[in-house]
Amino acid sequence: MSTRGVSAPSDALASPPPGAAPPGYFDAASTEPLHPAAREVLLAAADEGWADPARLYGSARRARMLLDNAREIVAAVVGARPDEVTFTASGTQAIQLGMLGSVAARRRQGAGPRAVAVSAVEHSAVLQTAAHLARHESTTTAEVGVDRDGLVDAAEFAAAVDDDTVLACLQAANHEVGTVQPVDEVAARCADLGVPLLVDAAQAAGRLPLPQGWSVLTASAHKWGGPAGVGVLAIRRDVRWRSPLPDDERGGGRVPGFENVPGALAAAAALRARWEEADAVADRQRELVDHIRARIPELLDDVDVVGHPTLRLPHLVTFSCLYLDGEALVSELDRAGFAISSGSSCTSSTLRPSHVLAAMGALTHGNVRVSLTRDATRADVDRFLAAVVEVVTRLRAGLEAL
Repeated sequence: MSTRGVSAPSDALASPPPGAAPPGYFDAASTEPLHPAAREVLLAAADEGWADPARLYGSARRARMLLDNAREIVAAVVGARPDEVTFTASGTQAIQLGMLGSVAARRRQGAGPRAVAVSAVEHSAVLQTAAHLARHESTTTAEVGVDRDGLVDAAEFAAAVDDDTVLACLQAANHEVGTVQPVDEVAARCADLGVPLLVDAAQAAGRLPLPQGWSVLTASAHKWGGPAGVGVLAIRRDVRWRSPLPDDERGGGRVPGFENVPGALAAAAALRARWEEADAVADRQRELVDHIRARIPELLDDVDVVGHPTLRLPHLVTFSCLYLDGEALVSELDRAGFAISSGSSCTSSTLRPSHVLAAMGALTHGNVRVSLTRDATRADVDRFLAAVVEVVTRLRAGLEAL
């Protein structure tokens, strides 16, 4: 099946082999195909882990053992204790619970101003939860800017954390441009002041060593090849946290409702598999991304490659094409057989200008985010580069003809 020609329909990407990405799928930062290790475990766990893990009979004890095993695997990868890890319904839910619960635990009657410190390039789930806290808990938001590479200055972020700060949030790595943030340096300042630090590790988990100075860590299984609908919320034992939801005996009082045992176990299996292959996959992906970063400015005029050149995720690169619209690029590259992202990855259905690129002072329109799966090859990348050149050249020619 060929999906490389300009006339290839987008539905040609619909039937990849089990466990493999469709040819031309370059949007792994949105979601990865199910890892082969997760697929195998998910099917087995559906047969063995279906019972209620809170009950005492045999099948329930088996489900509980599987759930505990999943928690142990995830804890080992993220650098936590098993009892600090809880599974949620998504990475977004983990962020919301992590932030709301941290602030709820630190609420003081009659206290002075309370602030939540965030970087300007956090995922929308963090920024929207901070806005929710400002509306409903009368907090203020201290937003720390970034440089042209999307990098937070650790000293500037540390200066934004003071005695009035109730929570700080800094992502491990950016979801749009791939820049890795100085979490451990910021963590030292937070620890000195007793301020909890929430780290969104959605893009870094399973790909890079994670920072260890966090108080609350969140992640999302479908980003590393686990099933959708499984998030991770890890809270250090010595961190004050109180559920913002009604009391529930499930999930250690953190996440209400019946646990998704098969999903949790498959998520853990995928994470362990990705972690075991992380170095080899990262080496291949860095070489491919370096090739894209070097070739795009050589092949096309008026193209800006953004994100830090070295402090970045191995699989992700974003570039902006002057004079063009992101929606047109997505549509035309889709017709050419390539799935890419443009605009803010969190709001791609409307393709609003990216708040990340705006914070960096970069071009907010005509941007292309390429994020490679574990199966991507040099041949895939070269075909993509050829397609980009053809699409951009044709679209610009159309504009000149108007």
